[in-house]
Order: sequence, then C-alpha cells, then structure tokens
Amino acid sequence: MSLFCAISNEVPEHPCVSPVSNQVFERRLIEKYIAENGTDPMNAQPLSEEQLVDIKVSHPIRPKAPSATSIPAILKSLQDEWDAVMLHSFTLRQQLQTTRQELSHALYQHDAACRVIARLTKEVTAAREALATLKPQAGLVAPQAVAASQPAAGAGGEPMEISEQVGMTPEIIQKLQDKAAILTTERKKGLHSASVPGILALDLCPSDTSKVLTGGADKNVVVFDKNEEQIVATLKGHTKKVTSVIYHPSQSVVFSASPDNTIRVWSVTGGNCVQVVRAHEGGVTGLSLHATGDYLLSSSEDQYWAFSDIQTGRVLTKVTDESAGCALTCAQFHPDGLIFGTGTADSQIKIWDLKERTNVANFPGHSGPVTSIAFSENGYYLATGAQDSSVKLWDLRKLKNFKTITLDNNYEVKSLVFDQSGTYLAVGGSDIRVYICKQWSEVLNFTDHTGLVTGVAFGDNAQFLSSAGMDRSLKFYSL
Repeated sequence: MSLFCAISNEVPEHPCVSPVSNQVFERRLIEKYIAENGTDPMNAQPLSEEQLVDIKVSHPIRPKAPSATSIPAILKSLQDEWDAVMLHSFTLRQQLQTTRQELSHALYQHDAACRVIARLTKEVTAAREALATLKPQAGLVAPQAVAASQPAAGAGGEPMEISEQVGMTPEIIQKLQDKAAILTTERKKGLHSASVPGILALDLCPSDTSKVLTGGADKNVVVFDKNEEQIVATLKGHTKKVTSVIYHPSQSVVFSASPDNTIRVWSVTGGNCVQVVRAHEGGVTGLSLHATGDYLLSSSEDQYWAFSDIQTGRVLTKVTDESAGCALTCAQFHPDGLIFGTGTADSQIKIWDLKERTNVANFPGHSGPVTSIAFSENGYYLATGAQDSSVKLWDLRKLKNFKTITLDNNYEVKSLVFDQSGTYLAVGGSDIRVYICKQWSEVLNFTDHTGLVTGVAFGDNAQFLSSAGMDRSLKFYSL
C-alpha cells in the first residue's frame, strides 16, 4: 500500500503522521507549514514539529509521469524546452537592440542640449553687456521722452496745439552739458587708471564672492562690489605695478605684491596699509594665503620663497634651492596647507614640504617660464601653465603628468583656477576657456576681452566666472 502526502498528493520521501489529524505528510512540507502557521493544515488545530511521528517504510519508488514513459514523449518535452529557450533568447536580443537605440538617441540629445546651452549662455552674456552699455543712454533719453509726452492733452482730453517753438534756454543747455560731463567722467574712470592700462591680478573674497579685488599696472589695488556695482576702496602705496592680490576669507583685509620688492597688507574698511612685509630683495612674483588665514607664502625673482606672519609682518622662514639658482615665478599652497608648489623661470614645478622646508618633488616637462599653478580642492590634481601654449595636469598621488592640454599656437597662459568643488578648471590668457575635470574637455569659451586675460576666478558654487585683463575691464560670465 502506498502512502500519499495530504499536501502534495505525492508519495513522500520522508513520511510522517500528525497525531492531530491522523494524516500523512511529507516531513519537509509539513515542517515548513508549521513554521509559518503553527497549525495542522487539515483541521487548523495547534501542531508542533515535536508532535510529528515518523513512519518507517521501505524506500518509495515514485511512479514516472505519463509524459515521460516513452522516448517520443521525452523528445517532445526536450523540443518544447529548446523552443522556449530560443524564443526567450530572441526576445532578449530585441530588447537589447531597442535599449541601444534609446541610449544612442539620449546621448545625441544630451550633446545637442550642451551645445545649445553654451550658445545661449554666450548670447545672454553679450546681451547683458549690451544692456550695461545702453544704461547711460537710457538715463539721458527717458526724461526727454516724459517731458515731450506731458503736454499731449488739454483739460478736455483734446490734443493741445503748439503754435510756436520756445527754443532751448541757457539753463537747459547748461543742464545737458553738466549731465554729459558727469557721464563722461564715470565712463572714463573705470577700475584703474587709463594712462597706464591693464589689470594684472584678480581675486574674489571666498566668503562673499561679490567682493572683487584687482591689482593694476597703475600701482593701485581696487576693491569692487559686484552687487552694488561700485568701487569700495582704492588702495595706493606700491611704487610699481601690482602683480598679485589675495582677499582674506574671514577678515576685511587684502594682500598685494609688486616688483617693488614689497608685500602689503591693507584694511578695506580703513582704506589704508596696515603692514608692509619686506621678505625679498627682488620683485615679488607670487602670493598664497595659508588655510589658517594667519600666514602668507611668497615667491620672488631673488630665487627665494618666504613664509611670513601677516599679523606682525615678520618673515618666519626663507628658503631657496641653491642647486637650481633660478628665479621663482609663482607659488600656491596645497589645500591641506602642509605642502605647496612653486614655478620657476627655467620651466620647473617644485613641490615643497613646509614643515621640513625641503624640496620633495619636481615636475619637469614645460618649456619656458611657468606662469601659473593651481591645486584642485580635492588635493589630487595640480594644473600648471607656461609660455609653451600648454596646460599640464599632474597626479600628486602618482607624481606624474597624466594629461597635457595643447592650446593654439602662441596662446599665452596667464591664470589657472579650479572651482570650489573641483569640477571645473578655468584657463585665462589669450582668451578664457573652461574645462570639465576628469574628462578634461572644453565646455565653454569666452573671447570678450580685447586684451590679454590676466586673471580668472569662480564665484560661489561656480554660478559665475569673473575675469580681468589688459584691456582694463572686469567681466562677469553667468555659468
């Protein structure tokens, strides 16, 4: 006599009986049912695994299914399985082809959208500049238009007839001349003197990027408020052109350097020089503020770099590479503040350990003096530019050059800067180019300056880009 499981209605391999319902079950199935419900499946009475009683029987032989009792039936079953597998494979291939087409279309749309956005951004920038140019004219024309429209109607709403021309009185002519003189003065004033044209350095206040700092060939340092569109302070004291400027991130203090061998610390609110740091015997070529905000790094034509205290004006240490014997052209702190880089007139980039005051790495590869260096905010990458029309990217973890951006012939690289997130790299020189990091592909290009671009800086969260140049203009681009 064969036993059949009350759940599966098949011959059980390990039969057992429930004392609650006196039914035979496959032990595997009844244990799973008890674990989930805790009752007998036949009468729903409480039941536990310990109550099950095993039945000792000889090894059961399961009867074969009727469909598997002959060779033709087995072949038919195998053929059905093969057909099902082939149909499923065909469906998967169709879905793969459809997905590929959709991905290709999406990539094409993304590329087209990027091109349209870049074109529209350039058009918006051009429109804003045109509007800014027309503002003085609008201010002069509007009052005339209003004055002409006032006597258009009489008391009864009828048009008034003017039978004679009064003429322009001397008072009106004087008023026009006074206004023209004011507008001409404002238009010619600019940020820096027109007699010695050129803005040579640019920086933004890290805590408020609407505050712009510039240094000019006219020996002046100027603080400009972008939102108010007015000059906050003009700081005078250098005896030669100003080539480097830095805005303190948390204090109303700015720094400037010049070929007159001095570094000056200025109070923006007081509009005066509060400290003169005389760290070098040659022209100062580079400045960088330490992350603490208390110390200043400088490089000079005298082949030395110096580390100075901005509060006291004292030089804490001064070091040179005696084996090189070459002028330093720029300097920049690493974001961590324990190492920094300098560029030299003989095409070398040197990495220094601040604590040990030693040269720990050298990056050769450029030809011509190094003009600018910039560390990315993640601390992994270093961008360098020189008078060889190229920008090189260095991996500081592997200490090697992994990418070289070759620019147009005779392109002059004057300024390099990463944005605060390390997503974009801006290059200023013959024009302005913005590259996206990791892919290192050009995403934006601005050619609005009529002279060489000497400084570029990103606004907060890369919402805008500012630039200054030898054409004595300060420009802002919406990104």
